[in-house]
Amino acid sequence: MAQGSLKSKTISGVFWSAFQKFGAMAISFVANIVLARLLSPDDFGCIGMLAIFITLSTTFIDGGFGSALIQKKEPTEEDYSTIFYWNMLLSILLYGLLYFTAPHIAHFYNIPLLSAVLRVEGLVLIINALSLIQNNRLRKQLQFKKLAIIDISSAILSITISILMATKGFGIWALVAQQLLLCSFSTLFLWIMGKWHPRLVFSVKSFKELFNFGFFILLANLVNTFCNNIQGLLIGKVYNSSTMGYYSQGKKLEELSSTSISNVVDRVAYPILAEAQDDKPRMIHMLSQFITSLAYLTIPLMLLFILIAKPLIVLIYSAKWLPSVHYFQILCIAGIAISLQGINYYAVAAVGKSGRLLLWTLIKRGIGLVFVVGGLAAFGMDGLLTGMVITSYTIYIINAALVHKHVGYRLHQQFLHLLPIAIIGICAFLLSFYCGRLIPVGMYPLACIQLGIFVLVYVSLSLIFKLQAFQNFIEIARDLTRKFKHKTPSE
Repeated sequence: MAQGSLKSKTISGVFWSAFQKFGAMAISFVANIVLARLLSPDDFGCIGMLAIFITLSTTFIDGGFGSALIQKKEPTEEDYSTIFYWNMLLSILLYGLLYFTAPHIAHFYNIPLLSAVLRVEGLVLIINALSLIQNNRLRKQLQFKKLAIIDISSAILSITISILMATKGFGIWALVAQQLLLCSFSTLFLWIMGKWHPRLVFSVKSFKELFNFGFFILLANLVNTFCNNIQGLLIGKVYNSSTMGYYSQGKKLEELSSTSISNVVDRVAYPILAEAQDDKPRMIHMLSQFITSLAYLTIPLMLLFILIAKPLIVLIYSAKWLPSVHYFQILCIAGIAISLQGINYYAVAAVGKSGRLLLWTLIKRGIGLVFVVGGLAAFGMDGLLTGMVITSYTIYIINAALVHKHVGYRLHQQFLHLLPIAIIGICAFLLSFYCGRLIPVGMYPLACIQLGIFVLVYVSLSLIFKLQAFQNFIEIARDLTRKFKHKTPSE
């Protein structure tokens, strides 16, 4: 693919992927504000306790085959159909397993209602399996505009119905309905707009070929998913559903700027880096651009969230969610490293090193479990959260080291590219914090003043020191402006 064409596809992919992610996220965020005022922390906590079982099952169904199909340069119709039928078989088996173990899971948490909730919520496994191939095909083709339309439409419809149910007193079932309806509408639209249907074929040869790569990705993803959700299992067991609710709301808010932004970049970067896997210098250049651009957005956002955490949570969720503030601030520290983990991980996957990813995933997640479980046992919730922070930075450093070895983007070079961004972000944070302490105004006016100071300092320092990431965003904005300006009505 020509350099100009690749750049155009990258910019277009990032734009529509961002529109998809943040459009759906904005809708979900507004709905979450409404639902947080209509429902109790216990309702959200119960859903959070079950998250590990649903997400583990979903990860197992995809089985790494989605990544394998994207990494393969020219997958065939036989490949797609084979994996489709495998996904469907696996989803039915896993739903059956969840159905029969639901009473035991409810007994583990000592909340009988969870049995019925899990049996209904588990249907998302089968529904999602119906559309995994359609979704991966569109990602492979960089058709992020279609994915954006599908996700946003599905979010609007599902959330509208969920809010109506909450106002009618359905409680936790409004949250269950939101998840079921979201995947149902998404699946329906993907079948209509994806324009792909499985053929009546299952190739053992194709399955084995994709399995050789996908198996390692599957195991790595399972370990990552388990460790990312183990906190919910521990909090739900050691504490109660209310504490779990406060934690989950703090986590959702933190993910607005860490996971959400990085997911946008990862979705676009992976197929593009996989396409450039045979040209290491170009791959390294693109990877450095992705990483610095991502850091330029996420580092200031996480620091800003720490700064205005209390007024932010009270404003959007109400004062009954104040216990979430402390959890949220600590999670934001971890969020800085979390935002940079994925892009490094997928860069290694793009060059086909899935076996190495699995090995190091086991190592880094084993270290993480020691910090999280040990922190909880020694210091309670603060220990658990501190363990999450240490784990997040450990994982980032290991992922970056793997990129150094297998891609050629040196570890110290990546740190040097990120250092100026971190320095100006910390400067903006400190000036905003100490200026805020000198101004005797109310909570909300103070938050607005600190926000203004932070943005002013951050952008000014970016201009003064001619930060490359800042220049990249200016260039992207100009490219998008030219693209839409010169579009004819027929286009």
